[in-house]
Amino acid sequence: MNFLAHLYLSKDNNNILIGNFIADAVKGKKHENYPKDIQAGILLHRQIDYFTDTHPIVRRSKRRLHARYDHYDGVIIDILYDHFLAKNWRNYSEIPLAIYANSVYIFFQDNIVIFPSEMQRLLPYMIQYNWLVSYASLEGIEKVLIGMNRRTKGISKMDLAIEDLIKHYDEFESDFTTFFTDLIQFSEEKTINLLSR
Repeated sequence: MNFLAHLYLSKDNNNILIGNFIADAVKGKKHENYPKDIQAGILLHRQIDYFTDTHPIVRRSKRRLHARYDHYDGVIIDILYDHFLAKNWRNYSEIPLAIYANSVYIFFQDNIVIFPSEMQRLLPYMIQYNWLVSYASLEGIEKVLIGMNRRTKGISKMDLAIEDLIKHYDEFESDFTTFFTDLIQFSEEKTINLLSR
């Protein structure tokens, strides 16, 4: 899953939120350098990624993209699923997305000193371009895909994925809705388990 889903699945635990956000920049056993609850967030992020990558519904989504994008299909699905979460945010939270995103940005700015350098560099761009809210629109997702393609020096062709999203929009949305119900339950159970260690 991409940023918005990981943050949402952290629920109301701020340390889990931090861990879930910085996890991709914390390799191997370096999570052990952080306080217990942040460690739990990092490990939760990894378990969410594994659950997502191996879920049959996600694999079905990937198959629609695989011939065109090969091993980038999973990265694209993570982004597309964040679009559907943002678009349907009111089905998952009573807090409007813009207010939620702003509170996350402020909290992260207040705690940026404990972030790995990679995430310290990323956060200002996330805030400047309001990534979490921009995911809700096709235009916002297209910009993300264009940016990701640029990062792969054009090899991934991810900028074309907006075409696939539009072509299979209803199927992708149905996949996301069904899968995300499973992921919420999985994340809640794993969070309880990780915090009780």
